[in-house]
Amino acid sequence: MPEFSHGAEVTHEAKREMRIALLARRRSLTAAQRAAAAARVQAELVFLVRRLRPARVTAYVPVGSEPGGADLPAALGTALPPEADLLLPVLLDDLDLDWARYTGPGSLVAAGRGLREPTDPPLGPEAVAGAALVIVPALGVDHRGHRLGRGGGSYDRALARVPESTLTVALLHDGELVETVPAEPHDRPVRAVITPTDGLRTLVAAPRV
Repeated sequence: MPEFSHGAEVTHEAKREMRIALLARRRSLTAAQRAAAAARVQAELVFLVRRLRPARVTAYVPVGSEPGGADLPAALGTALPPEADLLLPVLLDDLDLDWARYTGPGSLVAAGRGLREPTDPPLGPEAVAGAALVIVPALGVDHRGHRLGRGGGSYDRALARVPESTLTVALLHDGELVETVPAEPHDRPVRAVITPTDGLRTLVAAPRV
């Protein structure tokens, strides 16, 4: 087997083990801990949006133990300028992401994999490239911005369309900003994270927010 193939296999296994550990840690959080973390992450993100006043933001609907709370899009919608767009992902059959406008809680419907998606017409996968602020989920992020997702590659593909100057922010629980995330060439880093205790943190080598 070629050496590079062995290296990729080791990286995949390291990611899998880290993913299992971080998911187990999230499942151990009580409902009260999740609610408190969601409130703090959401408040920090709303403050950031009000400060930046972006014309277009892409975000997502947190599910289960993901930080930010299921009402995150509603909170962002009230924080944005009236003329701004809030786009949410629509998962495609090949696990790539399309994007559609969020127009209120009533515009969301249940979709596959436990997700909730907007019902507005999709704008195409390239719509994320026009966002001034891109908010992404993550299980863990390291200080270089390397991000660990759930393994489908959806957000790596989306982030590959985003200009390097765009502010990309991952939402985390405390303890999920880690020393090292195993990275591969296709992995796309983020520029900042938000955690319940420390709020917004700009990462190494990223411009200050």
